[in-house]
Amino acid sequence: MGKIHDRIGQRLRDFIAEQHVFFVATAPSGADGHVNVSPKGLADSFVVIDDHTVAYLDLTASGAETIAHLRDNGRITVMFCSFARTPNVVRLHGRGRFVTLHDDDFAEWAVHFPQNPAARAVVIVDVERVSDSCGYALPILEHADDRDILTSNMKRRGPDGRAAYRREKNATSIDGLPAFDFDPET
Repeated sequence: MGKIHDRIGQRLRDFIAEQHVFFVATAPSGADGHVNVSPKGLADSFVVIDDHTVAYLDLTASGAETIAHLRDNGRITVMFCSFARTPNVVRLHGRGRFVTLHDDDFAEWAVHFPQNPAARAVVIVDVERVSDSCGYALPILEHADDRDILTSNMKRRGPDGRAAYRREKNATSIDGLPAFDFDPET
């Protein structure tokens, strides 16, 4: 059933590349605060950098819980699960960090992904634990199509509109932690 791996080997890389969705879990420090699980799924938004490093393109959206929690403590888990005939669940536990679109090294990380006007950061995970398990109880689902309303919405807003949106919606977490507060005031 479950197995711990010493790295993200080729079999797991292939499995990850085939998945249409992944989930990111983070939590603030301490006993209070909300645990967050975010579904992600924009095509080509996740990459395995090496055996112990992964990254994904973080997009401007209605919240910024992951960034807030990474700023607070860095703990993160990324999970992939197969909804195809062959069941499997892969979890990557680690320490996360991010580079924002305003950071000097953003271009170095963003080169791993297609350009997207909604991009606000790249989240990088230094993977400390790699595991997979059966997924025998997961339903079998078919991928019908990709949904990318977010990108066109953010493109229509333009750079100033995206920054204003982030200042309004992304500056703090639902628990009041600092989140994406990196956009300069205009």
